[in-house]
Amino acid sequence: MTIWDLRSSSINMTLKRIFSWLGVFLIIASFLVISAVNADVNFDFSQMWVYRTRFAQGFVLTVQISLFSMILSLILGSLVVLGRRSRWMVIRDLAATYVEIIRGTPLLVQIIFFYYIIGTAWGLSNRFIAGVLILSVFEGAYISEIIRGGVNSIESKQMEIARSIGLTKMKMFRLILLPQLIIRIIPAIAGQFASVIKDSSLLSTIAIIELMQVTKEITATNYSTYYTSYIVLAVLYLILTFPVSMLSRWLERRNRYET
Repeated sequence: MTIWDLRSSSINMTLKRIFSWLGVFLIIASFLVISAVNADVNFDFSQMWVYRTRFAQGFVLTVQISLFSMILSLILGSLVVLGRRSRWMVIRDLAATYVEIIRGTPLLVQIIFFYYIIGTAWGLSNRFIAGVLILSVFEGAYISEIIRGGVNSIESKQMEIARSIGLTKMKMFRLILLPQLIIRIIPAIAGQFASVIKDSSLLSTIAIIELMQVTKEITATNYSTYYTSYIVLAVLYLILTFPVSMLSRWLERRNRYET
C-alpha cells in the first residue's frame, strides 16, 4: 500500500466520522424539536444575551470551584490510601469508614449536613471555601479508590525484585511505583474531573453563585426564560465536561497501547 493510499484511507475515515457525528447531531436535534413542538414549548433565545455577564460569572466560579476541589480531593484521596495501608488498625478503619460513608450517602445530604451543621459549629461562613471543602471530601473518597485500585494493579513481584537488588522504599516508590501508578490512574482521574464539574451544580443548595444558581436566579426573575436558560446551562456544562471526557478516552487508548 502506497503513502497516497494510506492518506486517502485516513481522509475517508475522517469524513465518515464527521458525517457520523452530523447524523447523531441531527437525530438528537430532531428529537428535541419534535418534543418541544408536542409539548407546546417555545424556545426563545433572544433574551439570553441580556444575561451573558451573569452566565460568564457563574461559568468562571464553576471552573474555580472544580479546579480547587480536584486538587484538594487528590491530596485527600492520596492520604486516605496511605491511611488504609497504615500499620495502625484504627487509622485503617477510620479511612475505610470515611470512604464507605461518603460513597454510601448522597452529595446533597452531605452538603446540607456539612455546611449547616459542621460549618456552623466551626464558624465557617465563607460559602466558596465551604463548597470547595465539601466537594473535595466527597470526591476524595472516589479518588482514593481509583488510586488504591492503581496501586493494587501493580504486581508485587516488582517490589520483591526491587528489594532484592537493594532499593530503598523511597527509591522503589519513586522509580517503580509512582511512574506506573500515574500512567494507570490518569485516565480515570481525568474522567473524575468531569464528575467534579457536574457535582458542583449541587452547591447551589447553599447559594453559591455558580452556573446552576445563576440559572435558578434568572428563571426566578424571568419565568419566560425557564427552558432556554436550562438549555444554555446544559451547553455550558458540556463545554466544560466534553473536552475532559475526550481527554480521558484518549488517555485510556494511549494507556492500552503502552501496556
